[in-house]
Amino acid sequence: MSHLERLVAQALADARERELQPLPGVPPPARPFPRAGLIAEVKRASPSKGAINPGLDPVRLAQAYQRGGAAAISVLTDRVHFGGSLEDLRAVRAAVSVPVLRKDFIVEDFQVREARAHGADAILLIAAAAPLDTLRRLRALARELGLAVLFEVHDESELAAARACEPDLLGINARDLKTLEVRPETFARLAPLARGIAPLVAESGVRTPDDARGYRAGGADLLLVGEALSSAVDPESATRALVRA
Repeated sequence: MSHLERLVAQALADARERELQPLPGVPPPARPFPRAGLIAEVKRASPSKGAINPGLDPVRLAQAYQRGGAAAISVLTDRVHFGGSLEDLRAVRAAVSVPVLRKDFIVEDFQVREARAHGADAILLIAAAAPLDTLRRLRALARELGLAVLFEVHDESELAAARACEPDLLGINARDLKTLEVRPETFARLAPLARGIAPLVAESGVRTPDDARGYRAGGADLLLVGEALSSAVDPESATRALVRA
């Protein structure tokens, strides 16, 4: 199995356990997701880096991001590999006024429904994680529930699926989730081919203001930044520096 296949299998196993539990009550209305700016991520750990900031307080971190000018917050809810939870999502959503993205390996309807039930304003769908028919069904359900969709690709071959799903945002991830390798040239290679599908989100490999300026010059409308901000000594200042760049 590839790294991505293992991640998806674990996410499915966890979701099937949660299906036995009742979902929370009526969530607050979804907030419109931005089409430009910085998406700052609450990230305790990752399969590639291991522990990043295992003791972080998701609420304090998200509030620091908001003060620093983040346009939206991404919350990893994968428990085993990223140390996240749906409780983190709920807590962050209640503590900030900007939209919140649920970032996980979503391949079943229940995961979309629980994202909205826990307050998410948007979800991540990954082209390589599921067949096109599944991705289109999940995208349609998200639209029905008022959720925006960030659709993530890693390769030119996945752009057809992105067009078919008509996402709100198109993420180009420099990290190949099948191998966990980061290829910084990925965005520059795919961006000219992806224009016109949806506003472009550059994912992975952003650490400095120079990185942010480079992606912006290459056509990125938004940046999604996790490790560099979650591990920052002063996340508010780190966020502000990227936003200004």
